[in-house]
Amino acid sequence: MKKIDLTTGKELSVIPLLSIPLIGSSLLQFLYNFIDMLFVGGLGPDAIASVGSASFFINLGYSIQAMIVVGGSIKIAHSIGSKNDLESTSYIGISLFLNLLIGILTILGFLFFGNQLLGFLDLQNHAVQFNAYQYLAISGFALFFSYFNTFFIRMFSSFGNNKQSFYISAFGLLLNIILDPIFIYTLEWGVIGAAIATLIAQLLMFILFIYLARKILFQKDIIKINYHKALEIIKLGIPMSTQRVLFTVINIILAKFIASYGTDAVAAQKIGLQIESVTFIVMGSLNGAVSSFIGQNFGAKKYLRILNGYRISLLLGVSYALLTSVVFIFFSEELAQLFTNDTETIAITSSYLIIIGLSQIFMAMEMICNGVYTGIGLPKIPSTISIVFTLMRIPLALFLIPIFGLNGIWLSIAISSFVKGILSIVILNVLFRRKYKNEM
Repeated sequence: MKKIDLTTGKELSVIPLLSIPLIGSSLLQFLYNFIDMLFVGGLGPDAIASVGSASFFINLGYSIQAMIVVGGSIKIAHSIGSKNDLESTSYIGISLFLNLLIGILTILGFLFFGNQLLGFLDLQNHAVQFNAYQYLAISGFALFFSYFNTFFIRMFSSFGNNKQSFYISAFGLLLNIILDPIFIYTLEWGVIGAAIATLIAQLLMFILFIYLARKILFQKDIIKINYHKALEIIKLGIPMSTQRVLFTVINIILAKFIASYGTDAVAAQKIGLQIESVTFIVMGSLNGAVSSFIGQNFGAKKYLRILNGYRISLLLGVSYALLTSVVFIFFSEELAQLFTNDTETIAITSSYLIIIGLSQIFMAMEMICNGVYTGIGLPKIPSTISIVFTLMRIPLALFLIPIFGLNGIWLSIAISSFVKGILSIVILNVLFRRKYKNEM
């Protein structure tokens, strides 16, 4: 696998070139669920609610696995920046071993405790509960391979090489698009068919990633487990993983509030989250690109280059978020109609998108800053900000629901995003001035 040096070249050229393939790969990964939702939408609001309910716990799995993706990618990028190939190989091997453990636990957890997890949502609909469990159980196996695929995408990014992961993701998406209508409608497997299509696509992607990374993965030294380095990865990854787990858990609790408004409200939230993910995934990809860029340059001690890269990334992120805000606010109904014809679901989704659209710029600020914090090995700072103010969504929602009804929940999300974005930028700017000013 080709290694690209991110410590040289103009930041304005390097960061977009690094970001675009990663954004493409991440969008393609996201489109698996998006495509599932489009095809499942033809089965009605109950089917959407089933997939949406299961997706909360699928996202919880990704949140836990983020510990390995974030911690491993930081150490790999730092090793590459300091030109230490032996170290980077060692961290890759340890990350893959930890990934394997989490993947096995996910399969067992979804199979044996899936119904109990879904029961927490109090869906009040037996058919939705039954289909959600089946979708979740099959998705456990898909996640096993998807965990590795997600790590490989970030690993390739740490090496500055994103094109190959983009091609593999494109192949997986194309296969998923072909299989979804066959399994859901032709074979009449419904919601389960969507899960099986994703499983097959993720498995074949996994095989392709193994093949492309074979020169690294089949080295003799990669199988040596260094417990000290494993702890390093876990310690670096835990803050960000905790942040994401909390984010997912808060969404699950909010979903319990939403469920009291009926199946249409549950379906609307899931549709809204899918549409909003167009921003979230792009920002997450920029986050990954920034983290890799900052990580290599931090390892090379090029602090002025770090500052320039941060400013350029922030400009790119905010510009994109502004565009999506305009689309969400002025085309909310049209976006909702892509997924369902149900009038009530469309109306609720439209309200969600308009309110959330007001906070997209601040969400972008938070995620770009997170990439910088991660790159310099300080993930605890953004995690603390996120944990505190994501937790605030629950009391804020309880305060706003009596005033605004269901829209009070959407407002609690938008307000917390605003605060997190502003704080992330302020603290990072203070950090640059105090800690790295004399080194630039």
